[in-house]
Amino acid sequence: MRVLVTGGYGFFGAWIVRELLEGGHQPVLLDLERNPRRLEIVLSADQIAGLPFHQGDVSVPGAVLDACKTHGIEGIIHLAGLQVPTCRARPIDGGRVNVVGTLEVLEAARVLGEGIGRVVLASSAAVFGPPSMYPNGPLADDVRLAPGTHYGWFKLCNEGNARVYGTDHGVKTVALRPWTVYGPGRDVGMTSEPTKAVKCLALGRPYRISYGGVQDLQFMPDVAKAFVRCLVAPWKGPNAYNLRGAVVDIAEFHRTLVQVDPRAADLISHGTSQLPIAPDLCDSALQRDYGPLPPTPLAEGLARTLGIFKDLLARGQLDTSDLG
Repeated sequence: MRVLVTGGYGFFGAWIVRELLEGGHQPVLLDLERNPRRLEIVLSADQIAGLPFHQGDVSVPGAVLDACKTHGIEGIIHLAGLQVPTCRARPIDGGRVNVVGTLEVLEAARVLGEGIGRVVLASSAAVFGPPSMYPNGPLADDVRLAPGTHYGWFKLCNEGNARVYGTDHGVKTVALRPWTVYGPGRDVGMTSEPTKAVKCLALGRPYRISYGGVQDLQFMPDVAKAFVRCLVAPWKGPNAYNLRGAVVDIAEFHRTLVQVDPRAADLISHGTSQLPIAPDLCDSALQRDYGPLPPTPLAEGLARTLGIFKDLLARGQLDTSDLG
C-alpha cells in the first residue's frame, strides 16, 4: 500500500515509517521540509534515500490532494500538527494547522473516494479533562471529554469532523489518542520530558522533569504498530480509541529508570504537580477491534531507549539541541 504520512519527518512519523516499511508498504512523506534527523535514528541511509518526499503544508488548500494524486496514495496516516505550547502561544496558527489541515486531509479522501481505503488520525489524550472530573479506574473512550487546552479542543474537533466525513461522504477514519509517548526522537511537546531525562542519563548529565503525578507512558514502537494496524486491519467504524501503556506516577518512572541505570538516582529528579489530563484510560475497545497490541513493559522500553541514545552518543550522532 502507498501511504501518505503527513508530518512524516517528525517523531511519530519516523517510527511509523519504519513500521510501514517493515510491513512491506511504501510510505510517502508530506512535510514542510526535508529534515531526516529523526529518521536517521531508526532507518538506514539507503532506506531514507528511497523514501518519496512531497513538500507541502497540510493547511494549504489542495496540498494534500495534490500529494495523493501525484504519488498514487491508497491510505493516509495524518500526524502533522502543532504541539500544546505553540497552540497556546499562537492559537490561530494552531487552528489553521491542526483543524484546517485535518479538514484538508479528510477532503482529499472525500474527493478520491474509494481510492483512499483509510485515514488514521493522530488525536490525543488531551481531549480528556483533568483527573478530578472522573471516577477512579480506567476511563472508556466515550466518557465526557472536556479539554483544558486549545490543542485538546482542536483534536476533539478533528475527531468530530472525521465522523461527519464518514456519515456524509463514506470516508473511513480511525482516530488514536496517545498520552505520554517516549522513545528516541521525542524532542518537542509538553510530555517530551521523560525522554529528555533518558537522553541526559545517556550523557551523564542531570535533568529535572518539571512535573510529577500519574501519566500513561507509551513506548513509540508500540504506538507505531497501533497506527499501522488501524490502517490495514479490517475497519471497525469511525471510532476514536484510547491507547494504554504503563500507567504510573513519575516517582515510579524514576525508580524504574534507576533499575535500568543506577546513575539515574543522582542524575534524574522530578516535580510533583499532576498534568491536567486524566491519565488512566482504558484501551479495551482498541484491543477488541484491532488487537492484540500488547504494550512493552516500562523497564524494557526505557532500557531500549537508553541503549539507542548511548549508541548514538558513541557514534557522535546524538542530537542534544532539545536540551538547551
